[in-house]
Amino acid sequence: MTLNIKKTSPPDLLNNDITITLRKMTLPTIVGMVVLMTFGLVDTFFIGMLGTQELAAISFTFPVTFTVISLNIGLGIGTSAVIAKLLGAKQHSQAKETATGALMLTMVLAIVFAVFGVVTLEPIFRLMGADENQLSLITKYMLVWYGAGVFLAMPMVGNSVLRAYGDTKTPSYVMAFGGLINVVLDPILIFGWGPVPAFGIQGAAIATLVAWAVGLFYILYVLAVKRKLIEPRLLNWQELKRSTGGILKIGLPAAGANMLTPISAGIVTAFVAGYGPQAVAAWGVGGRLESIASIVVLSLSMSLPPFISQNFGANNIDRVKQAYSLCVKFVIVWQLIIFGILVLLSDVIANIFSNEPEVISIIVLFLVVVPLGYGTQGVTILTNSSFNAMHMPMSALSLNAMRLFVFFVPFSLLGSHWFELPGLFWAGVVANLAVGCIAFIWCKTILASRFKQNVLSK
Repeated sequence: MTLNIKKTSPPDLLNNDITITLRKMTLPTIVGMVVLMTFGLVDTFFIGMLGTQELAAISFTFPVTFTVISLNIGLGIGTSAVIAKLLGAKQHSQAKETATGALMLTMVLAIVFAVFGVVTLEPIFRLMGADENQLSLITKYMLVWYGAGVFLAMPMVGNSVLRAYGDTKTPSYVMAFGGLINVVLDPILIFGWGPVPAFGIQGAAIATLVAWAVGLFYILYVLAVKRKLIEPRLLNWQELKRSTGGILKIGLPAAGANMLTPISAGIVTAFVAGYGPQAVAAWGVGGRLESIASIVVLSLSMSLPPFISQNFGANNIDRVKQAYSLCVKFVIVWQLIIFGILVLLSDVIANIFSNEPEVISIIVLFLVVVPLGYGTQGVTILTNSSFNAMHMPMSALSLNAMRLFVFFVPFSLLGSHWFELPGLFWAGVVANLAVGCIAFIWCKTILASRFKQNVLSK
């Protein structure tokens, strides 16, 4: 089975209609993410069939796996922002060198992070509250997953190179194809089939490793052979330093901002663990469902930055303002619709993932409360993306740190203390509302200031 992707001209992000351009860039990303995250839910479904302990164990891994993914997201953000700005300034050869350096840097950092993860595996999960049975299951899963993480890193950054050029279709196809491989292999490797033994929870990690390895080889083929967007050689030391300096300047704070999310999620998971493995299992299911419910926001957070970066590089600040405002309005309305759907289907969804009454009731509680805050959470996500796209990574880092450690974690602790698990869920809603308002005002103020400077300089 191969992917047959036609080579098409990237959209003109500097001149085409804003609404039409963003829609054309975002729709393929949504399709790819729907497929990928649906397969992620299927992954959780199969693991849930093994039992509550296995479902709880995989729930403990989410903050850690997302920490690793956050490093890749950060490097991808830096890569996309730098390359898109270079393209906006018509510096195409430098953009090609930067893409090559980004991939080389990513592979080195991914290997270092994987080794660190294996060495610190046991103490981290003990700190999160995993018991001995859960720790045994977690170890089997994570030892394979850390190896798989190396194969994940380069396709993620490679996809960011393509998005910087305005191509969101190819990354979507790669995500969807990888997800398809993963979901086909999941039941075979988890439960066994014919000569293939049952690996249990570890089988899910093996399926992930194979899927990402295929994605790695394909994205390298697209970049090096089909599109010729990277150099057909390794860069020397001077070229590598020159090409990755700007990426690290944006990528490291962006990675740090993204890593704060799973770190805070790990802290809150420890709060949830105090209510038992059923609560942790339900919390893990809720986290996967949140990813599905936020697909449009996450897709916009991938398609909006290249648009902003290219126009920022071309000094088209008015187009940046219009694009940001348009996306914020859309996200608020869209996520309210998603909230209504989740409330109506909460019982049906909960019964899909568990047959234990206590787990089902907690999943239902999650679905009728937490998604109410997804709209303003989306505003914060888009604002973070916009800050990074405008080469303001420290503002994005500050905003995310404030969201998590001034609002989300303290509010969750107080809500849990005063009103137990329902209070913890409502605390997230209140935190998202407060930070979303702050983020919107902050970004609009910066854009107004930049627009005024632009007018005065002409």
